[in-house]
Amino acid sequence: MKSTWNRCRSVLATAAVAAAVALPGAAGAAKSDDTLVVALQRGITSVDYLYTTKREYIILSELTDDGLFDVDPETLRIRGLAAKSWHQVDDTTIDVQVRDGIKFHDGSPLTADDVVYTYNWVLDPKSNANRSRQFAEWLASVTKTGPMSVRFKMKYPYPLALRAMGASMPLRKKSTYDGAAASGSKPLGQTLNGIGPYKVVSVEPGRKTVIERFDGYYRDSPKGRPAIRRMVFREIPDWGTQEAELMSGGVQWMYDVPYDIASTLGSSPVASALNGPSLRVGFIVLDAAGLSGKDNPLTKLAVRRAIIHAINREAIVKSIVKGDAQVIDSACHPAQFGCTQDVMKYPYDPAKARELLKSAGYPKGFTFDLWAYREKDSAEAIAADLAKVGITARLRFVQLATLDQARKKHEIQSYFGSWGSGSVADTAAIADVHWSATTDRNMSGDKQVTEYMIGAQKTVDPAKRAELYAKGLRLIAEKAYWVPLYTFSLNYLVSKELDFTPPKDGMPRLYLAKWK
Repeated sequence: MKSTWNRCRSVLATAAVAAAVALPGAAGAAKSDDTLVVALQRGITSVDYLYTTKREYIILSELTDDGLFDVDPETLRIRGLAAKSWHQVDDTTIDVQVRDGIKFHDGSPLTADDVVYTYNWVLDPKSNANRSRQFAEWLASVTKTGPMSVRFKMKYPYPLALRAMGASMPLRKKSTYDGAAASGSKPLGQTLNGIGPYKVVSVEPGRKTVIERFDGYYRDSPKGRPAIRRMVFREIPDWGTQEAELMSGGVQWMYDVPYDIASTLGSSPVASALNGPSLRVGFIVLDAAGLSGKDNPLTKLAVRRAIIHAINREAIVKSIVKGDAQVIDSACHPAQFGCTQDVMKYPYDPAKARELLKSAGYPKGFTFDLWAYREKDSAEAIAADLAKVGITARLRFVQLATLDQARKKHEIQSYFGSWGSGSVADTAAIADVHWSATTDRNMSGDKQVTEYMIGAQKTVDPAKRAELYAKGLRLIAEKAYWVPLYTFSLNYLVSKELDFTPPKDGMPRLYLAKWK
């Protein structure tokens, strides 16, 4: 099943290794200049994480922003960040004491007013912030109770409140978005006044973003003082170019690297290949509700089940994804709380797929559109498997923004997607975005699924939550609303001069990196 592109990868990787031999010692240049250069396939166009959900922006925001809380990289438990302490007053009330001595990058102090401003801005639907809907779903109000204290009132008991108040909500100085509020437009995000360990120096949208260590970062931060002075994020869409840059010393850190490239370059004299876990899963969403047209074959249960049976997921994982990836059966990551594996399963069975298609009235198969914005090799393998049982999947590769717009207009019959859950090990992190009644990602039309999946995040009782998730996940599998594909493992390529440890939750924390 190895594709032509995979063979090309091997050739490119071999050429890059050869180039490294001709450039001895080049990788050490970054260490001497104390500048870490990070290669990203997708560039940074805005440095404001409140207005995006892409993983590249999360990686950057971990450096430039702090929220009230974050996840301890060792224990994966919630810890206070800008929050000095907190108290659960009752099931729907949390009081937070903000740390003293925290400064924004412009030198002004963080106060309770800034915290209240940030949350109220996001809660305002006119802000157009990416997380407005999610926070407005459970958070009722945020009020100042003292110069450095804030009260959070929830609409219902929400077990993930502290996690949501962490990386998902970087704090902003009061009045930051006044210009956007007046004009009604989205902030451009070309500058950032955060409170993180690094400050933004310059932004060339889609090309390069430069950050430097913030000397005014508060000393008692759990993140500590970063060892590296300066970091540069470069957009390099082509893997071959990234490889050559790594080998010549122009780049010191590559992320989410294809297995073939990582395994080949990892044996070079200047690069190390590292592998770590990830909470990202891949899946195909099927328009069971007929949002894209009532004559859509995907509205038939037998057709949806036939599609899953027709895809050789094990072979795709073994031949294309590789690493520590594994096939999944539930609509979540097995490592997440509440992600039961006791669901209806669909083994690879082309004969069963043909039988189901015949029973659904499609003995000769049918044609449908499968949209995708990533994982091209896997998408092509899926289309090839479907073709073997008579189903023609017309692949439509587009930018993510294009796919999002088309989905909102109900123009999509199906799409190949993935979700990293913000590295949160709880099914709520994927359920909220994909199964609520208001999201366009929910193409099932099944109110019962929403009742189970969203209901689980409205109780703090772990046993009850797990029970509700189990019911929802079993229904999703039984009705074949999704094609669950596989988990992702993360491959990194780093300069041998760099000391970097792959994170336990798939969230790179580059503030922990240091030179050897």
